[in-house]
Amino acid sequence: MEILLGALGLAAAYAFSSLRVLKQYERGVTFLLGKFWATKGPGLVFVPSIVAKMQRISLRIIAMDIPPQDVITRDNVSIKVNAVLYMRVKNPEMAVIEIEDYLFATSQLAQTTLRSVLGEVELDELLADREKINGILKHIVDERTEPWGIEVSAVEVKDVDLPVEMKRAMARQAESERERRAKVIAAEGEFQAADRLAQAAHIIGQEPSALTLRLLQTVVEISSENTSTIILPLPVDMIKPFTDLAQKITAATGKQLPESTGAPLPDATDLKRTEHHVRSDE
Repeated sequence: MEILLGALGLAAAYAFSSLRVLKQYERGVTFLLGKFWATKGPGLVFVPSIVAKMQRISLRIIAMDIPPQDVITRDNVSIKVNAVLYMRVKNPEMAVIEIEDYLFATSQLAQTTLRSVLGEVELDELLADREKINGILKHIVDERTEPWGIEVSAVEVKDVDLPVEMKRAMARQAESERERRAKVIAAEGEFQAADRLAQAAHIIGQEPSALTLRLLQTVVEISSENTSTIILPLPVDMIKPFTDLAQKITAATGKQLPESTGAPLPDATDLKRTEHHVRSDE
């Protein structure tokens, strides 16, 4: 009777020691006598402690940092690039059976892929079209890790470290580009202003009174700023009505109006007489 109780106690202790608790995001890959048995979990599972072994695998997404890599781009620029890789275990038994350490293997694969892909692109393409490069990296790494039961959700280029000389050259290039744009914008503004001035001149040429109005408006604008004396030429268009009226009066009366109110100018005979008197006095 005591032997039976002892055997039952040992069986209960063995069964209790064989119980395992797996969390919701964990799976247990079990091997019975060295052979794959089953993938258990989550919850309370039974794994015989002597004849079976279990390896826990997390199904959560892992953010893996890729160390900085020395890369020479296609246009022979030496840079340092680091990235981040997001992955998760899709098939736990394959991640355990097919490869020894799936985390280390995925990290090494991501580093070599990063160097090979960035070595085939130019620096401007790397800086301007990073989404395209991220897609290429993700596709290559995901395709290579699929037999391991790994799913890669994204690969993002995180930082690009440029040499100091390259940064200075890019700064000079950007400054030159901004100067070029400023000159182009200024030239376009002058061209548009000249076009508008030509149109305004054409309109004023059709309506001469518009020039007079513009002149008076300019006088008002100048006089509103400071007290100053302004000398402006008198437009012919303003006195033309008076000259036309004088011509009509002359044609109606048949008499020529006096051109000025001053004394008449001396003619040549008067000048000779004056010269003769001066000689006689001498």
